Amino acid sequence: MTELSELLSDLVAINSVNPDLAKDGAGEADLADFIASWGRDAGLEVHVQQAAPERPNVILIARGRSAVSTRSGGGASLMLNAHTDTVGVSDMAAPFEPVIRDGRLYGRGAYDMKSGLAASMTALKAARSLNLRGDAMLSAVVDEEYGSIGTEALLAEWARWPADAVLIAEPTELAISIAHRGFVWVDIETVGQAAHGSRPHLGIDAIAKMGKVLVALDAYDRSMRADPTHNLLGSGSLHASIISGGEEISMYPAYCKLQVERRTIPGETLAGVEAEIQVILDEIAAADPDFKASAQATFARSPYHIDAAHPLVQQLKRIAEANLGDPVQLIGSSWWMDSALFGEAGVPTVVLGPAGAGAHAKEERVDLASVERCRDIYTDLIADFCR
Repeated sequence: MTELSELLSDLVAINSVNPDLAKDGAGEADLADFIASWGRDAGLEVHVQQAAPERPNVILIARGRSAVSTRSGGGASLMLNAHTDTVGVSDMAAPFEPVIRDGRLYGRGAYDMKSGLAASMTALKAARSLNLRGDAMLSAVVDEEYGSIGTEALLAEWARWPADAVLIAEPTELAISIAHRGFVWVDIETVGQAAHGSRPHLGIDAIAKMGKVLVALDAYDRSMRADPTHNLLGSGSLHASIISGGEEISMYPAYCKLQVERRTIPGETLAGVEAEIQVILDEIAAADPDFKASAQATFARSPYHIDAAHPLVQQLKRIAEANLGDPVQLIGSSWWMDSALFGEAGVPTVVLGPAGAGAHAKEERVDLASVERCRDIYTDLIADFCR
């Protein structure tokens, strides 16, 4: 077993299930203690930041010779980023007993994303011997799988560890992700008139009225996906998620609530999503005088995009291709990542991580050779970026 695979095994063996996703989730504290102890043993500067009670971020730093980071050349500082929480382990036989078989490591978090974390930790350890001018850093953050309070806390104190760029080690199959979708959650409510089922002339069925909303939203989703506008992500999308309403079978329901998710692409905003849904409701109301509805956005995360020609993207592409001996794709990712938060803070961010399968699934695995490649790519990027 190599140093890297042993480290990854140690990380997987620690239960760090997000407590907001599973009632019995252990949280990230034990894993944070391990990372901090490992960092001290490796001779790195260690900071522990409480994003919330018992939810600690760990920031490891390999200090460079230059005390000042600049965005214009020598002495620039790079931050690697990985989240320490995992999703739940329902139906997994032995989620925290890592097994290596046929060059793959199995266990919860092996792919998403303790492999990227392990590769980042070992790259940072190697950075100590590179005689860099700028700082190389790793932020091991909590709660990415739920609310991203870890990265939000990190950015709230960014002056403590300012970086000129960020590489997130999420799994990408060794491609470079430069874009991903965002999302908006919206509650739509229709209001009817309660009445006994035997008196239809007095009742207005709020659930039936919501049916008109569902039909219109489905048509809007199909029109969006039929007209993709982003070269990597295609189009946004919209789907109904949860619906509730009514009190008893013999009553006309006075109320119905629909929760929808609108996935967004770069250029689409929360305000724009709110406006498009209001237009749909207004059009239904114009055709039906008994239709009464309202919509309220409850949570949103922005999409992300960095230009393919950005120097950071091209630098990483060149280094990755030199390590892999093959062309490296620039891709868009369908899911949301913390890169959007860094992007909103004005920090150029790219994503590259190992190959594997089973994120959030019953069987999760990562290809160990790809983790080794990631460590080498991260180390070489640090050497080139922070020189």
